[in-house]
Formats: sequence, C-alpha cells, structure tokens
Amino acid sequence: MIEIKVPSPGESITQVQIARWLVDDGEFVEKDQEIVEIDSDKATFPVAAPENGTVSIKVPEGETVDVGAVIASLEAGTPKSPATSHQSPVTSHQSPVTSHEINVTPLAKKILAEKKIDPASVTEAFPGRRITRKEIEYFIKERKEEKGQFVFQGDRTETRKKLSTLRLKLAERLVNVRNETAMLTTFNEVNMQKVLAIKDRYYDRFKEKYGVGIGLMSFFTKAVTLALQEFPTVNSMIDGDELVTPNFVDMSIAVSAPKGLVVPVIRNTESLSLAEIEIRIKEMANKARENRITIDDMKGGSFTISNGGVFGSLMSTPILNPPQSGILGLHKIMDRPVAVDGQVVILPMMYVALSYDHRVIDGRESVSFLVKVKELIEEPGRMLTGGEDLYQVLLDI
Repeated sequence: MIEIKVPSPGESITQVQIARWLVDDGEFVEKDQEIVEIDSDKATFPVAAPENGTVSIKVPEGETVDVGAVIASLEAGTPKSPATSHQSPVTSHQSPVTSHEINVTPLAKKILAEKKIDPASVTEAFPGRRITRKEIEYFIKERKEEKGQFVFQGDRTETRKKLSTLRLKLAERLVNVRNETAMLTTFNEVNMQKVLAIKDRYYDRFKEKYGVGIGLMSFFTKAVTLALQEFPTVNSMIDGDELVTPNFVDMSIAVSAPKGLVVPVIRNTESLSLAEIEIRIKEMANKARENRITIDDMKGGSFTISNGGVFGSLMSTPILNPPQSGILGLHKIMDRPVAVDGQVVILPMMYVALSYDHRVIDGRESVSFLVKVKELIEEPGRMLTGGEDLYQVLLDI
C-alpha cells in the first residue's frame, strides 16, 4: 500500500486545503494521472498518482490538512474488475459512444449521465486524453451551460461553503495593503487609435510568424517597461528600512483563472521583444485557465498590470500587489468625443489608473510615469522602432 501525502508547496506554507478530488474513491488510476487538486495560500497545484493502482480517499474535499499529511492510499497493481480495465479490446460491432467511454473514468461517467452530456462530444473536445471530472467541468464552462441556472427560490434558505485557502489569503493581503501602505491613485486617458491600427494591419503576419496575435497587454508591458527605466523608483519597494530598486523589470500580469485572479510574472521584460512578451503572456494565460500556475510562476515581480477592461470595466482603482509599489489598471476601450486641434472627433479612448505607494513614490513622479506610458502608447511606432519602418521592425522583433 502506497501512502499519498501532501507535498510541500513552498517555504513558510504549513497547511493546505483539499480543493477537489479528480477521481472517485476506489477508482483505478494510472501512473502520473492527476488525482487531486490542493489549494495553498498562494496557488492551486495537482498531485499525481506515483504508480498504477486503486485509490482509497482518506480526506474529503474542503478539509484543511498539514503539509506531509496522508490524504489517500494507493493499492498498486492492475484493476480488480475487468470493467475498469483500459486494455479491453473494442470490437467492430460496438457503437461509437462505447468506444469513446473507454477513456472516461467511472466518476466522469456518472457526471456525464447526471448532466445528460454525450460522452462523444467531450472526448472529441479532448482527443487522446483521459476524461476526468476536470475535463468535464472545463467543457461545461466553455459551453456556458452553467450560466443563468441559479434561481432565487424565495424560501429564505442560503448556501454556505468554506472559503478556499487561496481566497482567505487574498482577503488578508488586500486588507493589509490598505492598512500598511499609503496608497493613492492617479488617472489619465489614452488614445488607442494607433495601437489598434497596428493590430489590424499586422495581426495576421505576426501570428503567422510567431504563432500568437498581437495583444494590447504586450504593448502596455513594453510601454511600462520603458517608462520604468526613466522612473526607476516606481519599480522599487520597501524592505524594512531600505528602499530596494531592481536593475531589471519583472512584470506581474493579472490573469483570470477558474478559482480567481492569479498574478504570474514575466521575467526580465527589459530584454524581451514584443513578440517574446506576447508569447510569455499567452503561455501564462493558458496555464492559469488550466489551473497549472505554480508558486514559482508567481514569485517576485516588481510591477503589476491588471486589465479590468476585458470584463467591461470603464474605470477602477487597482489595489497594490505587495511588496510592490505600483500597479497599472487598464480599462475598456470606448469611442468618445475628444477635442483635437480645436475640433471634436470620435476616438477609441481608454482610461488608465496608476495606484502607488506614496511612501515610495512622489505625486510628481507617479503622474510623470503615467504620462510617459500614455505618450508611448499613443506613438507606438516610435516606441517599437525608434524611427525605422514599422512593418519591417514588427516582423523582426
């Protein structure tokens, strides 16, 4: 019998929460198959089976346990029942649905039956992959079948569930930011016309060459990195009685994940091209959507960018990501009447907000930094090329 214990997710973390079991009690699993997701106060991470065998679950979902605690056991060997074997041949007279079910776990079959989902549609969405509850939940979310199903019954009842360790830690950190920093926010607006024109003109060529399209976040990451070189204090942080100013830029990018907001870090953006930044952002976004973000992915970071515009936010006050001293909030692009050279014209405008720690950054410095970001975004050709032909430089970066 093999004991499955909670691995250490990182220094200073002593307890974790069992987020969800990806297999059923008594289910046969294969070596390296993910069997449980665990929440720490910094990230969600999976635990895989060390060998082929049958799982016996010891700790239910939602329970908090110590690092190193035994949460399950594994009886190594082959399946006890032929019904759970993955080696059974598929005969020619079997229906397509039966052949699809070969790679569906017993728990997943139960969920499919309860939700009346055709197994074929799920296996087609994940070709060659073993279908577990994780794949089904992602499939349902993508189809948006769960939206709008909650209905207020008026029966004066309520639902209670434990907050995840990650959510509890996030709540604690947000309160601490308010209490321990002198946070202030300054606002500006940016004309996005030229950036959007570059996206439209070069998107297909860019994607053909690099495998990713041109996104707004990469433009802002580039602009912020250049602005931080001119105003390095905005890239600084307090450590005890010292002010630490890195000689590099590690950009934290706020990304929406199934369990909430996570903030992975793009390292050394001062040495990355626009294409390299875009590729890194896409990699991190994919990991976040699949709950594969690790603690190492989120360690460090000297400045943060958060884009509430993707959810429709027109203006907001972003909260600092400690121990950093600055965070830039992006918002929805809207066509608005703007005065240009004495004429009123309609332009795609975005409000931007810089929250900063006034203990570190002066008001003049914060405003000048944000104005610099605005100037770089409004003249992206100059930012990216230094006066060279924009088309050629975009293909070379």
